[in-house]
Amino acid sequence: MLPIRHKSIFKSRWIALLWAAGIVWTAVDYAGGRSQGDGNAVVSNDEMADVAAAANAFDAAAK
Repeated sequence: MLPIRHKSIFKSRWIALLWAAGIVWTAVDYAGGRSQGDGNAVVSNDEMADVAAAANAFDAAAK
């Protein structure tokens, strides 16, 4: 799975740093980075109420 043996990853700090950077790069590539929008999304009060109701229902179900 990895191009190097697991035991040799953390013998060098630089290799460990490169390994961690690869994990972060993979996560960002998979999940995506920031949205490319302008960041000024408008959310209506109805949408906020729906989110609050769903969160409350989830919280109540967890108890």
